[in-house]
Amino acid sequence: MKETISFTEKKYMITLIFVTSLFMFWGIAITMGDVLNKHFQTVLNVSKADSGLVQFSIFGAYFIMSIPAGMFMKRFGYKKGVLLGLILFATGSFLFVPAADAESFGFFRIALFVLGCGLATLETVAHPFMASLGDQRSSDRRVNFAQAFNAVGTMIGPALGTYFLLRGSYNIPTEGLDSVKNLYIGIGAVIILIAVCFSFVKIPTLVDPHKSEEAVDLEAVNVDVSPDKKLFQHRHFVWAVIAQFFNAAAQGGTWAFFINYGHEVMGFSDEKAGSYLVLFMGTMLLGRFIGTFLMRYIAANKLLAIFALANVFMCILVAQGWGWVSFAALLSINFFFSIMFPTIFSLGLKNLGGHTQQASSFISMGVVGAAVFPFLMGLVADTNIAVSYYLPIVSYIVIFLFGVKFYKVKHGKSSFDK
Repeated sequence: MKETISFTEKKYMITLIFVTSLFMFWGIAITMGDVLNKHFQTVLNVSKADSGLVQFSIFGAYFIMSIPAGMFMKRFGYKKGVLLGLILFATGSFLFVPAADAESFGFFRIALFVLGCGLATLETVAHPFMASLGDQRSSDRRVNFAQAFNAVGTMIGPALGTYFLLRGSYNIPTEGLDSVKNLYIGIGAVIILIAVCFSFVKIPTLVDPHKSEEAVDLEAVNVDVSPDKKLFQHRHFVWAVIAQFFNAAAQGGTWAFFINYGHEVMGFSDEKAGSYLVLFMGTMLLGRFIGTFLMRYIAANKLLAIFALANVFMCILVAQGWGWVSFAALLSINFFFSIMFPTIFSLGLKNLGGHTQQASSFISMGVVGAAVFPFLMGLVADTNIAVSYYLPIVSYIVIFLFGVKFYKVKHGKSSFDK
């Protein structure tokens, strides 16, 4: 009789609720950046390529902060890691006040970088934290469940941004920047409140499920126990970092210019395009729940490959600029994108033992792809917004290959060590 694997345990429930909420909050912050991208084009007169530096500031912070965050987490634990992330998140939000007063795009990028350091810390900590709240064999389900609430956050973010930033027409920059300042003061205050509440939560004693041989049936999950194996000798981990880079690249570019696509190809106002961005993020939420359900019947790596291949075809349709057909394909991209980040993350952390926390940092660093790609897409988008959507195809091909072949845990030394 097949053993039933529990989702989590009762003692972890309060902690799990708080950690799941973190996924939602950084979803809000990241998609707010996509609204800022278009807003800064309007009120600060920056080009599409330069506005892509909004994403560079946020996701560049992931590259800088992920390793220090992992080291901090390893020394001080998950709880203090979460609190550090929340403090940096709030600090970056409050820096929007002097940035708006100075009417400086450069100053805004500094504020976004500090905020991004907070998001990088939270993301580095939260994934292994969530994975540790139960049996390793159900870690894929827990991470995808939490990422479903991240998708809720990605809907709230553009809804807030559209309401506060894209509704009006601004004759002078200060009118548009005051709304930015007020919005981020509110965000910073909420994050401080969450930090105070979380500081009072008592975390149960955790046994890292990736580290404990006794936590799982080794034969059932095909674990290769290699205590002397160095982190980068695990091929599946190295390819997870590569896949995550390309995954984040595709996400960053697709999201950053969604409003521009709606405005230029579909003829929407910025406000209407912003409202469709909420629907766009809603398709990701739907994909997360459906994807989590399908993983009960389809292996996570296989579903990842299927969804990646689907997005290759969606990008081809989007690039044609065929009105509603292409726009529907654009909306569908987020549905298929939905499971990619958490699934790559979870597959990359499989059976790494004591390397799990360090590996989480490196996989989080892969998000730097979203720092580079929007600028490159912006260079093309300044000429033709539709054609720029050919670029993410490369990313989805890499993700497809990871899901088909390179996710596998190799026995013995990796080919990377030869």
